[in-house]
Amino acid sequence: MSTDYSRALGARLRAIRNQQGLSLQGVEDKSHGRWKAVVVGSYERGDRAVTVQRLSELAVFYGVPVSELLPDPRPSSAVTSSSKIVLNLESLGSLPADEAGPLARYASTIQAQRHDYNGKVLSIRAEDLKSLAIIYDMSPDELTSRLIEWGVISAGMDSVVGFGGPDDDDEELNPDWERRRAPR
Repeated sequence: MSTDYSRALGARLRAIRNQQGLSLQGVEDKSHGRWKAVVVGSYERGDRAVTVQRLSELAVFYGVPVSELLPDPRPSSAVTSSSKIVLNLESLGSLPADEAGPLARYASTIQAQRHDYNGKVLSIRAEDLKSLAIIYDMSPDELTSRLIEWGVISAGMDSVVGFGGPDDDDEELNPDWERRRAPR
């Protein structure tokens, strides 16, 4: 198994665990010791190979299909996992709640966690986009297209601002952004 694939598999395992609100110790406790924290952690880091049998058992434990644990073998055309995506909060705020409610709540939660209320833009990670895609029941690429259509991110993925860390400041709002919403 390639190192990149092991890391991608580990990232999927970690994402599923995090979605369920479990720490590594929480997995061990909930499984009554069946899944040791150190072992699950090594799977998530890609330090330890996981057999198909163990992956299947882990999927049962998490209550998800095995396919949800496997990374997408195709590279994403939308963003790379270390990229930042800048959301246009002004455009987001003008969308109807039935369309953008989950995204607006997600952005609001991130703002509250960061104590960041500038109200113009908000940076999120590509991993956040993957989580949002699950919420919207679509692929990350489909969600990216929808966000461009809504004017929440810029066309051509100009909103991908690079490979900075979580402490980087948000970029200024691009005045050339256009609203690309479909007519009602």
